[in-house]
Order: sequence, then C-alpha cells, then structure tokens
Amino acid sequence: METGIIILVVVGFYLLISLLTGIIPSLRITKSVGGFVAGDRSMNVFILYFVIGASIFSSFAFLGGPGWAYSRGAAAFYIIAYGVIGIVPLYFFGPRAWRLGKKYGYVTQAELLADRFDSRFMSVMLAVLSVVVFIPYLTLQMVGAGYVLNVISEGMIPYWAGAGGTYLVVLIYVYFSGVMGVGWSNAFQGMFMMVMAWVLGIYLPHAMYGGIGEMFTAMMDAGHEAMLQAPGLAADGTPWDWWGFSSAVIVSAVGFSVWPHFFMRSFAAKSTRSLRLSVVLYPTFLIFLVPILLIGFSAVVAFPGVEQADSILPHVLMQLELPAIVIGLFCAGALAASMSSGDAILHSAASIGIRDGVNQVLKTPLRDTTERLLIQLSVLLIGLVAYLFAVVIDVSIVALLLGSYGGVAQIFPIIFAMFYWRRATRAGALSGLIGGILVNTFFLVFADLKPLPMHEGMYGLAANILLLIGVSLITQPDERERIEKFTGSGPG
Repeated sequence: METGIIILVVVGFYLLISLLTGIIPSLRITKSVGGFVAGDRSMNVFILYFVIGASIFSSFAFLGGPGWAYSRGAAAFYIIAYGVIGIVPLYFFGPRAWRLGKKYGYVTQAELLADRFDSRFMSVMLAVLSVVVFIPYLTLQMVGAGYVLNVISEGMIPYWAGAGGTYLVVLIYVYFSGVMGVGWSNAFQGMFMMVMAWVLGIYLPHAMYGGIGEMFTAMMDAGHEAMLQAPGLAADGTPWDWWGFSSAVIVSAVGFSVWPHFFMRSFAAKSTRSLRLSVVLYPTFLIFLVPILLIGFSAVVAFPGVEQADSILPHVLMQLELPAIVIGLFCAGALAASMSSGDAILHSAASIGIRDGVNQVLKTPLRDTTERLLIQLSVLLIGLVAYLFAVVIDVSIVALLLGSYGGVAQIFPIIFAMFYWRRATRAGALSGLIGGILVNTFFLVFADLKPLPMHEGMYGLAANILLLIGVSLITQPDERERIEKFTGSGPG
C-alpha cells in the first residue's frame, strides 16, 4: 500500500505541473476566438514540433502500441509505416492553409473547404463528421488514463475515477487557455514522454532477458515466430493478411494529415517557415515508437496470458521490483501520452462544433465573445460525452483509432482538390464526401460483406474519388475567382 501511495504522489505531482503549464498561457493570449482557437498565430517551431508530435502519439502509442506488440507482434509496425508517409501532405497543404488563414481569417479546416466550395452545408457536415470521429479518439485517451491509474494503484483507484481525475486537469487548462494551453502542455508532456519511453524500452529487455537480441531469441525459442514475421497476427490470433496490413497503413496515412485538430495547427504557426521546419523535424518523433514497441515484445514470454493487452505497460511495471518513484515516473509518462492528444482533440472538437457547425446554421453570426464562451462550454460537454463512452466501452485502443481513421480519411480528396484541381465543383466535392462516408460506414457495420479483407476506409476512398471526379466533370465549373483564390495561394 505504501508503494502505491508513493506512485500516486508522483503521478499527482506530474498532473499539477501539467495543469500549471497549461493554465499559464491563458495570461498571454487575447480573449478572442482567434486567440482561443489559433493562439493569435504565434506558435514557434519548438511548440509546433511538440504539438504536432505529441498530439498524434497518445494512448494509442504508449498503451495501444505495446498492446499490439504483445498480442499481435509485427502487426504493430504499421504504426511507424503510416506515420512516416502520412506527414508528407502537410508540408504542401500547411503553408497554403496558413497564407489563406492569415489573409482571410480562417482558423479551421472546414472554413477553408466551405469557402472554396461555397457551401455552408459542407461546413456543418464537416463539423458533424469531425465531432463524431473525435469522440472515439478522445474516448481512447481516457481509456488509457483509466487503465494506467487502475493498474498502478492495484485497484485502489477505480478505472472510472482514474480517467475522470486525469481529464479534469485537461478540461481545466483547455477551458481557460485554448490552443496555447494545449501547445505548452504538449511541449512538457512530449519531452517527458520521450525520455520515459527510451529509458523503459531499453531497460526492460535488458532486465528480463539480458538484451534486446536475447529477448527476440527467447520469443523464437518459446514458439512465437509468427509474431516476428510481417505482417503479424490478426485480432483473433491468426496470421494477419497483407490486404489488412497494407490497407490499414494507406488509410491511416491518408487520414493522418487531415485530422481536423492536426490540420488546424497550420493556422497557429508563426510563419510558413516554422510550419515547414516542424513538419521536416516531425519524423524524429517516430523514433520514440521503437522503444515503445520493445516494451510490448518484452512481455510476450515473461508475462503470458494478460487478457487486457492495452494495459500491458502498467502491468509489467507492477511486476518488477522497481523503486516506487521510478514506477510513478513511468506511469506519468503514460498519462502524458494520453493527455497530449486528449487536450488537442478536446479543443478542436469544441472549436469546430461551434465555429463550423452551430455558427453556420444561425441567421445572425455569433458575436466573438459569445462564440468563445460557447466553445469553452462545448469543451466541457464533449469531455463529458467521451467520458461516458470511456467508462462503458470494451474495445481495443488501436481498434478504436482505426475505426475513426476510415471516416476522417474521406476529407483528404476534397482538400487535395481544393488546392490542386481547378475543375473540382461543389457538387463533386459534396458527392464524394457523402458517398465516401456512407460506403465507409456501411463496410464498418457490415464487415462480412467486404469483397476483399481491406480496411473499410479503402472502399470509402474509392467511392469518394470516383464521385468527386465524375460529378465534377458533368457539372458546371465553380466561379473562377473563387477557384483562383485557393489554387493560386502560392507554391505548395
């Protein structure tokens, strides 16, 4: 019990620092929607690097990654594969979005698309889509926080209380500071998370097997060769096929740079140079996934039969004879992973829901102060909804994210068309987006009807692109001046 209390004190101290780091920026940003949503376009390379990196690598990486390595082996490498190529489009999309945002005041992805295709309906539709896919993504983060605190406290902290307590801290600093609170807290959480990942990823194989090579040898000797052969295992323990692996990589890579909360960071950058440099540096963040996966592999032989694979990291920590302070620091690292994505998602979901959804259906636009207040209240509401899902859901952390990616990937074709295809029309864009979402959702629900065992997002993208091109070519071109505004916004 004494060990558990020390661990919780360390975690509590970490949460306090996160709260202060997130609250302080509220003293500097303007009390406007632009300040809350885009940070007055003042993020430098340092903050952007951690916002882009830490907001993507979350419970999905710190808990789901080891969970997949532990239960599915080489299948977990898909996470590294899609991250490497998924960031590339932002190098081209981001500066264009930044220039347009600075000139015309855009602070969200939907504002760009709705203006290019002259459609309020598109803005509302994207707002609904964004919030719908954000809920499971945010739920994923809360699930991770609940796992960690429940396991390290040896059940003393109920799962629901761990998730609730952690995200109360997140709610407070996002409510008061908006995107800059997210930025500065992500910088602290990102550095902390990376240090903990490397220390733990190298220490565990050496402590349990004598080295990383010896760890993999032990896995082979124990009959786990299938886990070390790409593409790894499927969820039911049978070999995963290349259709599933490659389509998961493609859909995740396509959706990666167009996640609304990720894309919105383009508007918060201090300059196009800061944005591009952050994107170029981003792959260094992927390196920290290597030790994360080693954590999962280290438990395959040493701790067989753990039913909840996503909790393997805290489970292993509690089985080793480590000082309580050390365990507390490692668990705080896992919470950092959860919070560094959860805050960005929460902020973006609320901003998009009000600015691109509610504000577009009203006859009279909201006043700046009213809009900011509604966004802040939405932070609380969306956080509550995600929390309710978190305490009743029983789905793999990685499965949750994979399901969300199929929907968000449908935004990519219309963003590409907005910047690079002059012949794209409003009717084509709407048809592609709606058709892609419907097809993706159909195969998500009726997975047994898939012609090939691919991720449902692939079928959605195929329908999306065909409808976008086909309908655009048979409908009247959009207004030339409007098209030029977006396609002529400078080199990609």
